[in-house]
Amino acid sequence: MRTLLTSTEAALTILENIHPLPSENVPLAAALGRVSVSEVTSPIDLPHWDSSAMDGYAVRSEDVHGKCPLELEIIEQIRAGAFPERTLTSGQCARIFTGAPIPQGSDGVIRQEDTTVVAEHRVRMNDDHDAGRNIRCRGEDIRLGSTVLQRGTELRPAHIGALASVAHDQVEVHRRPKVAIMASGDEIADLSEKAAILEGKKIASSNTYTMSSMARQAGAEPIELGIVRDDPDSLRTRLLGLPEVDLLVTSGGVSVGDHDYFRPVFEELGGEIKFWRLRTRPGAPVAFGLWRGVPWLGLPGNPVSTMVTFELFARPAIRVMLGHSTPFRKTVTARTTEPIKLQAPLRHFLRVTIEDCGGELLAKLTGPQGSGILTSMAMANALLIVPEDIQELPAGAELSAMRLDEVDHVGEVPY
Repeated sequence: MRTLLTSTEAALTILENIHPLPSENVPLAAALGRVSVSEVTSPIDLPHWDSSAMDGYAVRSEDVHGKCPLELEIIEQIRAGAFPERTLTSGQCARIFTGAPIPQGSDGVIRQEDTTVVAEHRVRMNDDHDAGRNIRCRGEDIRLGSTVLQRGTELRPAHIGALASVAHDQVEVHRRPKVAIMASGDEIADLSEKAAILEGKKIASSNTYTMSSMARQAGAEPIELGIVRDDPDSLRTRLLGLPEVDLLVTSGGVSVGDHDYFRPVFEELGGEIKFWRLRTRPGAPVAFGLWRGVPWLGLPGNPVSTMVTFELFARPAIRVMLGHSTPFRKTVTARTTEPIKLQAPLRHFLRVTIEDCGGELLAKLTGPQGSGILTSMAMANALLIVPEDIQELPAGAELSAMRLDEVDHVGEVPY
């Protein structure tokens, strides 16, 4: 087992032990955000037929081109959902609505705004600029047998709509990971002990709520296992009773304190620890291992450290399980707005707000960076990444930053 890994080495080690989960079929309405397992091809042309792109009149271009204004006979009305019953001949047109099939003989639609009804079955064409236009051709969107959805695609609303348009009502996607969430510590309590928390006798287990929320936001199904006490027997009981899950994430109990029992109990019961401790701040006491084949991430107990390390390590693992090939948020380059002095030669992840000022991204600290100051994380929209060989930064320094609201992802570890 190696110790004191970099954040890059830790992320790579974790992902070496994480794999996409098996597939399941879900209703199309429940597929948003999921990752497709198989390719979907179209059983139809879309549109099924040549159809009108406008409300107006289906005409023969040779009747109107260069001849407007002129009057034509209206031989039928074709609504969306109906089908034409007659073929246009010279001097005829059909009243037509958006989405309705084009009648035989027609090759264009004159929009309603360029016409004037002169009698019950007569209309005047005032302009011919739409002659031969405003027709959606059969199959112009999707062709029979063409690919509607690529394998490995994260389904977004447009994908859902495209699948619905070809009547694909079930989608094969990777199963959502079940992520067990466990906090440890005699001093912490669930919100059911509200009175004790407000009286200062206990500390609220905010980690339970932040980790569950982050797991859910990443696309997983969190399973809260509650709080385990700083007691080896309590830990043994909880581990041996672990439900069937895909990932176990704990907070606290993995450092070097007299009451940090998680690592020794984990190994005593047969768990395999791959690494422990990183050259990072916040979040040095991070552990990773396998518990009977289930990946385990042991995160620090301080609230900010828990959230930062969850973002760096648990979230990418969840994305891989969901089938994503790009587990990491894309980073941006930002310029500091103030001098920054750091004490330890570690890779730092500083909570900042990033603003676009005239095309330049500026990063401002959210205040004191202590690992127990959860509000510094609540105010942040990015983590500024300071390499471990830098301990002092002037205002205006350029660094990489990972935006916490970034939707674009990459395959390589950016930190």
